[in-house]
Amino acid sequence: MSGWTVIKILRQLEERVDALGMKIVDPMELSMSKYNAEQYSDRVALQPKDDSMPHYSRDALVWLGTLEELRYWLDGVEWARQYDSMLKISDDKKRNKVEADERNRQLMATLKGTRLVQGKHRGVRTEPEAVQDDVPF
Repeated sequence: MSGWTVIKILRQLEERVDALGMKIVDPMELSMSKYNAEQYSDRVALQPKDDSMPHYSRDALVWLGTLEELRYWLDGVEWARQYDSMLKISDDKKRNKVEADERNRQLMATLKGTRLVQGKHRGVRTEPEAVQDDVPF
């Protein structure tokens, strides 16, 4: 593969990955050490984008490999989702509901972990660690 073919394949892969709620990232930026650069030279990684996949940490690597391996992996994921839909085990509607429930659970846990600071700031919530006893206002 070279030139325009690689660009077309990469754009198609980006669309498929985006439909799954992930983004393609450079694994070199995520590695702690730049000494193993040759290990990641032709690799790409997948990460959840924004809050599309609430069960994963935002900095978690979901997958790591070459572009060709990514095509095969995406084929497998899409096949598994279609098979689950055929068996009526899961579909996009059920998946979206469960993800929304998890987002709400995480939001409630965050809100319960914060303390409302009284003052002239109209109820802005702050983290417990950031709250000081001697609030300047």
